[in-house]
Amino acid sequence: MFSRFSKIVIICLVASALVLPELFILADMSPAEERAALEEELRRLEEEIAHYDQEIGKTAEEKETLQNRIYILRNTIQKLEAQINQSNIVINDLALQINDTEESIEDTILEIEKAKDRLALILRTVNEEDQRPLLGILLSEGFSEFFENLAALEALNIDNQKLLDDIKSLKEYLENQKKNLDEEKDSTEKQVALQTLQKQQSTAARQEVEELLKITETEYQRIIKEKENTQLQAQQIRSRIFELIGVPDAPTFGEAYEIAKYVESVTGVRPALLLAVLTQESNLGKNVGQCYLKDPETGSGVVAYNGREVDNVMKPMGLGGRKGDVEDFIAITTALGRDPFSTPISCPMSYGYGGAMGPAQFIPTTWVLFRDKVFEITGQEPDPWNIKDAFLAAGLYLKNGGAAKQDYNSEFNAVMSYFAGGGWSWSSYKEIYMRDYGYPVMRIAANYTVEIAELEK
Repeated sequence: MFSRFSKIVIICLVASALVLPELFILADMSPAEERAALEEELRRLEEEIAHYDQEIGKTAEEKETLQNRIYILRNTIQKLEAQINQSNIVINDLALQINDTEESIEDTILEIEKAKDRLALILRTVNEEDQRPLLGILLSEGFSEFFENLAALEALNIDNQKLLDDIKSLKEYLENQKKNLDEEKDSTEKQVALQTLQKQQSTAARQEVEELLKITETEYQRIIKEKENTQLQAQQIRSRIFELIGVPDAPTFGEAYEIAKYVESVTGVRPALLLAVLTQESNLGKNVGQCYLKDPETGSGVVAYNGREVDNVMKPMGLGGRKGDVEDFIAITTALGRDPFSTPISCPMSYGYGGAMGPAQFIPTTWVLFRDKVFEITGQEPDPWNIKDAFLAAGLYLKNGGAAKQDYNSEFNAVMSYFAGGGWSWSSYKEIYMRDYGYPVMRIAANYTVEIAELEK
């Protein structure tokens, strides 16, 4: 009942213990029952994945909040460190000013003592002059000279008294200055003590938040891991459903959509866009070519339904010294057990060559580029005429062109590259390509988007 690949998938599911026990009995079901069971399990897993996405978003917000908090605390600590350093500089400067002021006070006290000594000398001299008898004064010097000396002593006494008052005022000023400096130094030291305490508290808070961040990060990684495991389960189930579809020829739209959903899980390309491209290429596999190759040397062939000879059915070998498509085409068909001369391929258009293969209309040289990747995913020899392989290869091609970004410009560029190669925008046929292929495909994709939304309902 099962292909070798599908058995491998079931064995891997069981061995990895990623699926529920009830899935282990799938081997006893019919293909239709198995597909229904798997689709139900896939629905449940997709709900889990959506829940994980919500949890991841919530945890990511918590991480960001904690990281912002750590950033703020780190800046607060750095600011406090700068303020502490600044305050310590101020304290050192105040200490120097206090020392200078103390020295000035000591110098002022000495000046006061000196002034006092001078005043005492003057007062003794004046007193001695007052004690001298009048007769002695008259005999030794005239009244004029006596009074001049007395006036000079009195003037000197007044000057010294003023100097003494000034020095006392300076001493009081310096003492007040020292008191203010002491108070400022004490206030600054208290400020430093407070800032140091704030720094310690901020450091402790940062450490606490960092611990919370570690816990949150662990939880975040755990949820991501669980989501990855669930996605792996879903991917394996999609792969099995993909295998069970078993469409040998052109699929119905519903079958094509199921295949396209699987391809999206692998490539990220929207089902509507992939279906639009394949509709434009082959009407979802209904038209895979109307010509046969007949002459590998020239690349000529015939129309399949009337035998009319046609040139340029496929680019021949060695044309212009370059490898053609014929060589790869013969290798591909031979490996698949097909007759290269009775396998349908596209007829040439009004320009260029035909030779495109299968529902996705790959030319042989391009198919070779994606064959190994398709094999890695399916585990089977890729066949460009197999509807599932063709869908998957087309999705990979569109992904390479940027379609997985799922915005209009990226999808349009991918569609144009699918049709005309990466250099389409520099081609002289650019406007024709866009008119005849690019815009129609995007319109079909828009219509399919609406239809798929209805189908999902």
